Amino acid sequence: MELLIILGTSVFALLFAGAYLIPNVLKRDQGTPAMQKISNAIKEGAEAFLRRQNKTIVLLATVVAAVIFVVYGFVRVHNEHDPVNTSMMLAFWTTLSFVLGAICSVGSGYIGMWVSIRTNIRTASAATRSLNEALQTALRGGAVSGLFVVALSLLGVAGLFAIVQLTGVVGGADQDVAKIPLLIGGYGFGASFVALFAQLGGGIYTKAADVGADLVGKVEAGIPEDDPRNPAVIADLVGDNVGDCAGRGADLFESTAAENIGAMILAAGLFIANPGAFKVGILGVLLFPLVARAFGLLASIVGIMSVKTKETEDPMKALNRGYYITTILAAVGFYVASHWLLAPADPNGPAGDAWLNFFFCGLIGLATAQAFVYITQYYTEYRFRPVKSIAEASQTGPATNIIAGMAVGFENVAFPILVIGAAIISSYYLGDGSGLKHAGLFGTAVATMGMLGTAAYILAMDTFGPITDNAGGIVEMSQQPEHIREKTDRLDAVGNTTKALTKGYAVGSAALAAFLLFSAYLDELSHYGLKLTSVDMTKPEVFVGAALGGMLVFLFTSMAIKAVGRTAYAVINDVRAQFKEKPGILLGTQEPDYGRTVDIVTRASLKEMIMPGILVATAPVIVGLAFKFLYDMKSASSNPDTVARLATGGEVVAGFLMVATIVGILVALLLNNSGGAWDNAKKFIEMGNYGGKKSEAHKAAVVGDTVGDPFKDTAGPSLHVLIKLIATITLVLAPLFI
Repeated sequence: MELLIILGTSVFALLFAGAYLIPNVLKRDQGTPAMQKISNAIKEGAEAFLRRQNKTIVLLATVVAAVIFVVYGFVRVHNEHDPVNTSMMLAFWTTLSFVLGAICSVGSGYIGMWVSIRTNIRTASAATRSLNEALQTALRGGAVSGLFVVALSLLGVAGLFAIVQLTGVVGGADQDVAKIPLLIGGYGFGASFVALFAQLGGGIYTKAADVGADLVGKVEAGIPEDDPRNPAVIADLVGDNVGDCAGRGADLFESTAAENIGAMILAAGLFIANPGAFKVGILGVLLFPLVARAFGLLASIVGIMSVKTKETEDPMKALNRGYYITTILAAVGFYVASHWLLAPADPNGPAGDAWLNFFFCGLIGLATAQAFVYITQYYTEYRFRPVKSIAEASQTGPATNIIAGMAVGFENVAFPILVIGAAIISSYYLGDGSGLKHAGLFGTAVATMGMLGTAAYILAMDTFGPITDNAGGIVEMSQQPEHIREKTDRLDAVGNTTKALTKGYAVGSAALAAFLLFSAYLDELSHYGLKLTSVDMTKPEVFVGAALGGMLVFLFTSMAIKAVGRTAYAVINDVRAQFKEKPGILLGTQEPDYGRTVDIVTRASLKEMIMPGILVATAPVIVGLAFKFLYDMKSASSNPDTVARLATGGEVVAGFLMVATIVGILVALLLNNSGGAWDNAKKFIEMGNYGGKKSEAHKAAVVGDTVGDPFKDTAGPSLHVLIKLIATITLVLAPLFI
């Protein structure tokens, strides 16, 4: 019954997106020939980039899949604790899960971008008629991405679970069924592996094009944003799609997939630790996280379809109403799922009200999501003090602008950490106080599911951002009347906010998920005989491993930001060269070569994404294997007292994972919100404050914005993926480190 609900809901969401939303958007008017010419250039550039990027990702993923199969099938010795009976069977299912996770991650990102690059022109055309039509067009186009991401993650995990169960490779006893999430953990690894390269490659592309377009266009040539005379402007508009649509789609896909599996691992541990405590069998408890997420998917569909606005209303209010509707319905879904699947066998027993505790854990997750939305709004919207302080500092030049922006970035870390801490502790205590054994960690898993309950709606709002940004660019480049541009400007301003909110939401969910996946990793080590109740930082090996985890975050961030700088350098040189080769471009008598710039950015960004991605994918494996070798070598020649003080590879990786997660969350918060604040400080000045456009304050704000661009759209979002990628890698490869 539970599997049917999950699979049925997932298929319904895919059909709703594919058979209703896509035709509903595509049948809308495509505007004037001039608008279509620009839209076609964006579409051509985005599809060309994604084809080349996906070829690179597929090649890398194939190599990793082959390595996984060889290591598990031929190198590693079979262990009695393995979820299946032979090494070859373990290699087959782990590799299959990895491949399916990678395919679904690529597919969800591509579908979202495919629709977004066809929605932008229709949103621009709709703006010539009404604000409400433009809002609904953009949101429904964005909703395709949100629904596909969440539905495919549920369908993939539940489908793999069903296939493993039907084949009978793990047996039918409760203890055997509980091993299935461990067997399909590769699905989350495959999704995370693809997401890192998709987010990183798209982020390098979009910000290199943006920085190049801004510095040469706005600062040097003094021409407006999205001016058709700028050779980099099409590359900039393409970048919005490949970074914010395809990249973020893959990011949140791997979030939902990895966290579903992590929650199922902890659910299995809960059921085994409390035999006979639940009214339903092990399947009901195991699948509870997926059922709760399925109800959240339905809630998101209702929320998306409820959005409408008036011509005089702030469009953000309409989107917020839809979000509140989604949140309320998701809470109802959590109540139903908790009461149904976590009900006690004995209502009068000590755990008779445990399901209610877990329902409240779900509410904590939903409240955490809402808190992150408010915090991100406060630090990135120009209505509030932080952004205004950066704009004010711009009056005295770029240096004070950057100082103010960095100060805001460091400050904004405080409140999110307090919220995350409160969510983890309160959900843990609720679970621990349920009367069930080992329920504290499961409480935090349920809170994570609660935070992800509105993921489809949040991602729809995120994709809404680049769609409206592109629509505004199309309207300006096709020289539409000013009143139409005013409408698209209003939607674009809202889109900037929704993109910032999604980044805040993504890092918040990554923080909760990281604790969930860390707990699942310790659970897996325990399953293999290494029972770690704590990670002992006084052991020198663990301390060094932890330091390496923190170092990885900073080294990766440096590589990502430098990649944007090098790619932007190539863009700037090309734009300057085109202005020199064709003096008539700035006079409007000659056409710039948009395709040349697009090709330069494509080649450079794909080249630059490889080394940072390989670093993250290999670092935890190298640390785990190196310290396992050191442990084996020392234990073979040491007395028992010395061996007891040594750290195994599995314990060192736990320290590595713990510190990398904490540092990654802090740095991601710093980068995301400082970059968003710099961007909106520039927009606040462009509205006429502190001298307006072309003033000295504006030039300083543009410089600050270019510094913030790789922060908020390349390194910051990529760190969300890094946090979960290293967690899923260690989860899948944990047996190798013991």
